[in-house]
Amino acid sequence: LGSVGVLLAIPAWCWLPSPDTTGISEQGQVLDDKPPSRLFLKLMLVVYFCAGFGFVISATYIVAIVENQDELRGQGEMAFLILGVFAAPACIFWDLISRKTGILNALLLAFIVHAMGIVLPVIGHTLWFALLSAALYGFTFVGIVSIVLTMAGRFYPTKPAKLMGMLTMSYGVPQIVAPTIAGYLAAATGHYDASLLMASGFVMFGSLVILAIKKWASKDVDLLESTS
Repeated sequence: LGSVGVLLAIPAWCWLPSPDTTGISEQGQVLDDKPPSRLFLKLMLVVYFCAGFGFVISATYIVAIVENQDELRGQGEMAFLILGVFAAPACIFWDLISRKTGILNALLLAFIVHAMGIVLPVIGHTLWFALLSAALYGFTFVGIVSIVLTMAGRFYPTKPAKLMGMLTMSYGVPQIVAPTIAGYLAAATGHYDASLLMASGFVMFGSLVILAIKKWASKDVDLLESTS
């Protein structure tokens, strides 16, 4: 599979268009960067940190979580397959949701559903709970990333990587720390319930921070929505 990926990467690289540095949209509009306030940026870094924490525990251990339950032995690969199937179209759906509800409302919804998906295996130990968890998790983690990166592009249309880099760092740091903590908790308890509750708790805290952004950085939210 790795070799196939390398072969497919060659034509993809050749067909990759050159970056547009004109600063003008396809409609002829001049693109202006509209940086968010420091408060908005700090809060959003916390939000994305929480997203990274919630993402990585399920991503790392989802197969083990399923296989660790006697009645679900042999179903771990099925759960991972369901995760991928629901993740594939997620960007399209969350873009549509963002257009209908507003980008920050869509992000809040994605966080809430994401937290629910993470905690489902704790609530019920049946195959249906495991598969529903995988489906909700796959559908939302891709959506969260796509929404946040779209947000960065709206604030910095001429150089979106400026904000994307900071956000990605915030998203990546917990992906180093969280699996280690989850592994210790699993070793101490013999199951992953505490790890999943911790991950879901971080995501729910991120939801509260999104509400704080809506209240305390409303000008940035209005600016964000006006650039859609």
